[in-house]
Amino acid sequence: MTEHDQQSTGQDTEHSAGWDRRDFVRMGGLGTAALALGATGALAGAAPASASNNDRPLRFKSDGTFKIVQFNDTQDDERIDRRTIELMEKVLDAEQPDVVVHNGDNITGGCANATEMKQAMNNVVQPMEERGIPWVVAYGNHDEDSTPDTGMDEEDMLAFYRSYRYNLNQPSPRGVTGSGNMNLLIRGARGQRPSFNLFLLDSGRYAPEAIAGQDFEGYPTWDWLRMNQVHWYTETSKLVEKQAGQKVPALMFIHIPLWEYRFMWFASVDSRTAADHERAVAKHSIVGERNEDECPGPFNSGMFSAILDRGDVRGVFCGHDHVNTYVGNYYGVMLGYAGNTGFGTYGLSGAERNRLRGARVFNLTEQDDDVDIETHMVFAADLGIDLTANDQSMDPLPLPRRK
Repeated sequence: MTEHDQQSTGQDTEHSAGWDRRDFVRMGGLGTAALALGATGALAGAAPASASNNDRPLRFKSDGTFKIVQFNDTQDDERIDRRTIELMEKVLDAEQPDVVVHNGDNITGGCANATEMKQAMNNVVQPMEERGIPWVVAYGNHDEDSTPDTGMDEEDMLAFYRSYRYNLNQPSPRGVTGSGNMNLLIRGARGQRPSFNLFLLDSGRYAPEAIAGQDFEGYPTWDWLRMNQVHWYTETSKLVEKQAGQKVPALMFIHIPLWEYRFMWFASVDSRTAADHERAVAKHSIVGERNEDECPGPFNSGMFSAILDRGDVRGVFCGHDHVNTYVGNYYGVMLGYAGNTGFGTYGLSGAERNRLRGARVFNLTEQDDDVDIETHMVFAADLGIDLTANDQSMDPLPLPRRK
């Protein structure tokens, strides 16, 4: 599916000369306290990045193109299903992406100690590390499933991920709920100014047992984006626009879907019939499959309203619901799923269990002052991978040696 948004804004070529490597590094680590200081104070107060992040700014190729691969729900312990690795490797070799987004539920429970937890994480980053492909991670609801037995929480995991050569994660911004919230700027094919932006947010794990003495019986019990995260996105978006001299188009990656996903599939809040969906397909240009109900949290975070207000995010992409692969245009913003990469997780029923294992690809193309976005799924079946509904776990990949 291709979404063309031809809104153009003026180009300030003099201002682009003001962007340097440190601007790109620091913009990803801004917390709400730093953002309140304004442009100069925010850059000065941003968290420092690792040396590896300093050395490799992302940039559109000379032909004006840039490719992203999204893996979702690799979700396994240290003895990962071998086909998950095979799928990742074949997607990377076929697509040759410029950056990879691991969008939550990267690992799951079952790890008995910190070493096994590191082995589980190492399994799913080695395909990129071996190929020298930059990558980032966001968190889902299962990443801390092994934490009670291992003592490693998401901040510990983030430090471990950041120790890899090709990882581009930044320290968690101060004053923002969750771990790993960040944005990642991509320079244009020419000059130093950013042409595109990636927002990654931690959509949390599960709702608390109760709020104000009221439990969540009858409501979804997943987590939701907090208002400080919405504020962080809004203020970071404004700061990027101020520094760039124009709005910078973006994609947003979260693990748990927004409520608007549920509305879009039926083009309705209350009526959810086949006829409603047929109307929605025409109205919202929906393509792909929906094999389970969307599972947002109990509250609408307001993020979609903030996205409409800012006008820079062209699409929001999630995982979480493994057997959904659809994408549509919801009032000018793509809402889409990446499907499920991990063979060790639930899938479809019976012999079809692994039919939808895959990854989402984004092809970005610079168009004057804008960027065109084409996105599609690549499935394991397309790559000749065994889809038998069984377990094919393997021994952990060797942990890299640390100096």
